[in-house]
Amino acid sequence: MKHIFLAGALCVTMLSGCETTQQILSTLPASTGQPNSFQIASGLKEALTIGAQNSASRLSAPNGFFTNAMLKILMPPEAQKVESTLRSLGMGGVVDKAILAMNRGAEEAAKSAAPIFVNAIKQMTITDAIGILRGGDFAATDYFKQRTTAALTTAFSPVINNALKKVDATKYWADVFSVYNKFSKTPVNTDLTAYVTERAINGIFHEVGVEEQKIRKDPAARVTELLKTVFGSQLAQNK
Repeated sequence: MKHIFLAGALCVTMLSGCETTQQILSTLPASTGQPNSFQIASGLKEALTIGAQNSASRLSAPNGFFTNAMLKILMPPEAQKVESTLRSLGMGGVVDKAILAMNRGAEEAAKSAAPIFVNAIKQMTITDAIGILRGGDFAATDYFKQRTTAALTTAFSPVINNALKKVDATKYWADVFSVYNKFSKTPVNTDLTAYVTERAINGIFHEVGVEEQKIRKDPAARVTELLKTVFGSQLAQNK
């Protein structure tokens, strides 16, 4: 997602009264050079919107999960022995189709993440924002986890389930592991959709965390004057 629209995003989606960035900056206390509470809240909302849009855009792109070595969704560890057996029996193609379907489902589901994050951002209070600014390297990501996990799960599950059904992955998974669990001391979760949904959401939060670190630590990532003011302040540095 391009940054170009973000210059006016505060007026459209996050701030009451449609104040412009310049109007907000004019309230900066001249004596201290530090942002006031309103600026902090505005800057955090702008930063989180940038991070959420970028994260969702990357992961919803073709191969956003599938070719990402860190986030690619594979069979869960407890199923790897079964996977190995299936491959040795010449059924590797079936397993590969299931893995591809898991990642394609996650990529499709990621398209619905940004609006959910933006809704959480709209509800952020000034107290929330100050706590996030001073709360440590991943305070914003943790805020998202608390406020959006339930909504993301609701939005992601049907999309992922449909992707898996297209290749009969859910049926195959349930059939195989229902039998396997009868004889195993370490049963495998037969709900493949739930497993992939959890991994997809974890991937989204990982990318949001990456974006948060960029804005906190890299001045070049602060692409507006408001971000430079808030994240360059002593308050942001003294966490």
